[in-house]
Amino acid sequence: MTAIDELFAKLNSNNQTAFMPFVTAGDPNLKFTSDLLLELDRAGCNLVELGFPYSDPIADGPVIQESYTRALSNGITVEKIFEMVTDVSGKMQMPIVSMVSFALIFRYGPEKFIADAKGAGISGAIVPDLPVDESGSFANLCQLHNFNLVQLITPTTIDERAVQIANSSTGFIYYVSVSGITGERNELPPELTRRLTWLREKTKTPVCVGFGISSPEQAAGLKPIADGVIVGSAIVKRIANANGDHDGCVNEITTFAKQMVDALV
Repeated sequence: MTAIDELFAKLNSNNQTAFMPFVTAGDPNLKFTSDLLLELDRAGCNLVELGFPYSDPIADGPVIQESYTRALSNGITVEKIFEMVTDVSGKMQMPIVSMVSFALIFRYGPEKFIADAKGAGISGAIVPDLPVDESGSFANLCQLHNFNLVQLITPTTIDERAVQIANSSTGFIYYVSVSGITGERNELPPELTRRLTWLREKTKTPVCVGFGISSPEQAAGLKPIADGVIVGSAIVKRIANANGDHDGCVNEITTFAKQMVDALV
């Protein structure tokens, strides 16, 4: 079992729902990212999704796209991210899962990426531009190296394909709550409950919900129907608005994260 597998087994036995913040690596710099990861861990977050900046991200809205642009303009690289994670992962309890384009993995070398990611302390990868039909080779490598490959299901995924994706996903399934791109939303779609209930009847793999979630109230509403809640834009937006106030921004995000954690207890 990976650290992600062990986490969800523990949470399931305690009837708890995971809170997973998303953080862009290197926005505005890697020192800030490392400090924020450590504080999110202390705040009780269960695991963290670490975004690997890419020039042409899929499904990410303007808030996260702009964070990637800021990080890339500061010279962020895959190698530098691995160095930063190596420094902090041993000081944290929460597992780290990477959100990374397959274009980056392919250029880096799939087997080398898995090896270096594991060596740094990363337990798995969400690869949004790798369709399940084309994931066989990489999925086999991940399985060989005990590295989770998290697959995505959207509201427009047909039932047969959703089951196929669920059966191939390891660690957890990333369920996209709304059609479209990432970003904060005031309301989540009414059919989300029905869809999540159906999906969880089809698989034993934990199902985590992301896209559009921005408040403790929304998170609390998902607790009965999801194994985990993912929040990205609401966190990244706070970084964009920080105006260089490193410590103040870390404190603000940590306070928000604690509210989300408490809503899911």
